[in-house]
Amino acid sequence: MACSVDGGVNADDGSAAADAKSLARAQAIRLLARREHSRRELCGKLTRRGHAPGVAEAVVDELAEQGLQSEARFVEVFVRTALARGQGPLKIRAGLRARGVDGDLAEGLDSATDWDALARAALSKRFGEEPAQGRSEWGRRARFLAGRGFPSDVVAKVLGDMST
Repeated sequence: MACSVDGGVNADDGSAAADAKSLARAQAIRLLARREHSRRELCGKLTRRGHAPGVAEAVVDELAEQGLQSEARFVEVFVRTALARGQGPLKIRAGLRARGVDGDLAEGLDSATDWDALARAALSKRFGEEPAQGRSEWGRRARFLAGRGFPSDVVAKVLGDMST
């Protein structure tokens, strides 16, 4: 039992804490039912919804132990979605970092993906099959690919020589 403000013992504090944890858990499960979340995302959403940070952490720890929240599963879904949108490795890694995922989980990203083909597909979808005509068009396409998160070596390889 926890102590109340006046120094006496308050029997309701234990049940109030359990209620708060159970409400946070129910909300977290509803969030996870919609889509996968990283630990940081889930904790942040719970605290923004009025749950104490300690309660949010405890609930997310519990869900992770039970396999309901998984960083690896989140990374897999996030990467698959980003690749389907035609995003490059730099943008994908930045998105994972912003969501609190460490770089170790995204290590297999480079070896499993043909970035040149993905960049060509994104370029083709946006600009068609016709090659760039002139410097300004080449620059426009290079900026497009860079904005999508493709490194400069992939951009140069996909666009070819600037003089064409």
